[in-house]
Amino acid sequence: MSLEALSKEISMQAEAEAKSIIDNAKAEAERIQNDAMSQAANAAADVVARASKDSKQISIEVVAAARQANQKKALVARREELDITWESVKQRVSSPDLEGRNKILQGLVKEASASNSDMIMRPVRIDRKSLSSSDFSMGDDIDGLGGFVLESKDGSVVLDYRFDSLLEDAWKANLGPVNKALFGE
Repeated sequence: MSLEALSKEISMQAEAEAKSIIDNAKAEAERIQNDAMSQAANAAADVVARASKDSKQISIEVVAAARQANQKKALVARREELDITWESVKQRVSSPDLEGRNKILQGLVKEASASNSDMIMRPVRIDRKSLSSSDFSMGDDIDGLGGFVLESKDGSVVLDYRFDSLLEDAWKANLGPVNKALFGE
């Protein structure tokens, strides 16, 4: 073989080898690109799935928080309405024009007289005049919506016949019906 043919042969083999290397590099680059695209698609799918899950969880939490806030507002509003009603009832009971006030006082005096006639009656100022005709010795006025307390002469025993305590007991005993009347429950 001549030198020229040998040179041509070497050149052809080098070109063939270079083409093979280039083809292999292109195939490897395509495989790497496909792997990268697959990994990117998997990563994107994972991110979308996680974002969807987080979004659903946040949605659930937001709804729960809103529901809880609404319940709290409703409870606060109910409490305010109950407080207004309680104050209204107390104001009405403390009125000197309360219908049946004298009858209530007479009933309380009768009940108190049954076993406690040697005690001192301390009336609420508004009821002093009505209670002065009782058989009890009268003491100083006390605070309250109406009624009186009986106090032993040594001050060791006090029996409460004030409208305050009677009204509070009645309020507690009837809170269920009051709620039903106000809120329909």
